[in-house]
Amino acid sequence: MQFTSFLQDGNLTVALTGEIDHHSAKGYIQSIAAKIEAYTPSVCILDFKEVSFVDSSGIAVVINALRCMTQIEGHLVLSGLSEQPMKVFRASGVDKLVQIKEAVS
Repeated sequence: MQFTSFLQDGNLTVALTGEIDHHSAKGYIQSIAAKIEAYTPSVCILDFKEVSFVDSSGIAVVINALRCMTQIEGHLVLSGLSEQPMKVFRASGVDKLVQIKEAVS
């Protein structure tokens, strides 16, 4: 599990990498929640540009980030999704709960 994050103008961007599966999901969930708690951003952007694979554990990462942002009355945005993660999020209905922008074709 590797990621980078930065805060700019009240927006927290977390750039995820690699595969998000049951091996990495718990670490991502804890790390993202800690960043949100520390910075209390108005918007949290999860950048999936460098993510090659997502399974149902990736859904849990997004839902947990959404829960954290809802608690502080903020918004969650997903960006940079490639085809595979986008299919998973559409099939699960995540795309109806979270704003998705900048999809990669």
